Amino acid sequence: MELQRINYNDLNAKQKEIYNFQKVAAVLADYGFNCIKLADDWQGADFLAYHKDGDHLKVQLKGRVSIYKKYKGKDLYMCFPVGKNWCLVPHDELVRIAKETTPWLGSSSWSSGGYSSANPSREMLDRLAPYILASES
Repeated sequence: MELQRINYNDLNAKQKEIYNFQKVAAVLADYGFNCIKLADDWQGADFLAYHKDGDHLKVQLKGRVSIYKKYKGKDLYMCFPVGKNWCLVPHDELVRIAKETTPWLGSSSWSSGGYSSANPSREMLDRLAPYILASES
């Protein structure tokens, strides 16, 4: 079998989710986490990240920065790419940052249940800096 690199844009939505999980799991391994992909969204989580010291995180994986009313108060982390790195931030903290740096919470999308953006503002990205996981590659 000859291995060939894939083009991410050629993947379907489920393949992109699996690809993104593998990528972020590799980064989280550098931070002491073992990640387990879930077959369904258990308590809103796409995967569980268990730390070597015993803590665990419930993580919802997205292809871009996203907030949803249904995730509020669920002790859930949002994980999404930021450039070549990943952001891992508590959902409710992300909502607070969005409220302070964007008009998202006043939008009809938020009123309908959620908001996402592929291009967060510079101010939002600055506030997310403490939650960025640096990739080694």
